[in-house]
Amino acid sequence: MTGGRRRVTLCRMTQTSLTDRTRATAAFLDDVLKGLSRVRKTLPCKYFYDERGSKLFERICELDEYYLTRTELDIMRRYAGDMVARIGAGSTLIEYGCGNGLKTRTLLAELADGAHYVPVDISQEHLHATAAQIVREFPHLRVLPVTADFTRPFAIPAEARQGRRIAYFPGSTIGNFGPQAARRLLRSMRRLVGPSGGLLIGVDLPKSAEVLQAAYDDPVGVTRDFNLNLLARINRELGGSFDLDQFEHRAVFNRRRSRVEMHLVSRSDQTVRIDDEAFSFRRGEMIHTENSYKYTLRDFREIAAGAGFRLEHVWLDPREFFSVQYAVPAADE
Repeated sequence: MTGGRRRVTLCRMTQTSLTDRTRATAAFLDDVLKGLSRVRKTLPCKYFYDERGSKLFERICELDEYYLTRTELDIMRRYAGDMVARIGAGSTLIEYGCGNGLKTRTLLAELADGAHYVPVDISQEHLHATAAQIVREFPHLRVLPVTADFTRPFAIPAEARQGRRIAYFPGSTIGNFGPQAARRLLRSMRRLVGPSGGLLIGVDLPKSAEVLQAAYDDPVGVTRDFNLNLLARINRELGGSFDLDQFEHRAVFNRRRSRVEMHLVSRSDQTVRIDDEAFSFRRGEMIHTENSYKYTLRDFREIAAGAGFRLEHVWLDPREFFSVQYAVPAADE
């Protein structure tokens, strides 16, 4: 923790215009129509995180079965000082998918006066609430929230481009991306941070099917509600006609691909309408909503290398359930 006089910095919110909202809704509609038109129906997991979905995910993170959050948080509490020593106390920290900022707080507490924190999230309401709380807790930082879909190109404020930039991607969200998609996303991070930047990222590791099954299909049903909320969001924002009682949550571990797959399964033969389009479902037909890949340390090192990053350090918990990894741009990039 840095000392000295602490100054209050106002949280400058990035406003989303009506045009931006319209474009976001159009993109949401386009992705939904395309996904449901496939032979094997899919919906992009990035749309889980509206305001309600973000709150449901926070509840998931508090479940005993969901080992990921508490394990990663323990790593952060143990090694945050070492991490900040590597990334530089005065760097700009760009967090992809800021959530509630719980794990990030351990890093922010170590950053020096005048450092910049740029949380990036697709849910504007959730982002601004989190950013406002961060400003209150860490007045020595410049907090510059950006509402954006980080799977697509986005810009950060000009003042955050000065100095060293670090992409921070906690929570094993990289596991939502298959190897090729993960490589593309890391490549975009590599471009954003530049040749002198860095990457700090959470990566979940392979473990027993029993542990994984419990984490993604909890007995309380919070993960079920989180999954079904995606259909509720389509109803609310796109005028869909999903009957949520006619779909059930299913999570399975695909051992061959080393990933947990989440699905919504139709309980009956039915037809759903969205924007004048009709989609038929057979009883038992599934909508694939999310993958959560569990990468070995070797596999992720190869993915990072393909994106132009060289891994420098890995922090693990005692059971080796989870990892936080630090990488820098490769010299030959």
